[in-house]
Amino acid sequence: MEVRIGVQNVAREVVFESTESAADVAAAVSASLEKGTVLALADDKGRQVLVPAAVLGYVQIGESEKRGVGFGV
Repeated sequence: MEVRIGVQNVAREVVFESTESAADVAAAVSASLEKGTVLALADDKGRQVLVPAAVLGYVQIGESEKRGVGFGV
């Protein structure tokens, strides 16, 4: 699952692959925004991604783009 996080006043997105489901990521984002705490997610390699809820611009949750191999794709 690909997760893209936009941070206020920062030009680049935080993009990572996660093993969590879309529902789990959405629930974590909602809980973080409601409580005003840090959004904590784990990527597919076990690293933690921490973003304060106060600076979240957006969170995009979606499937990874399947990239073709070879010519004609």
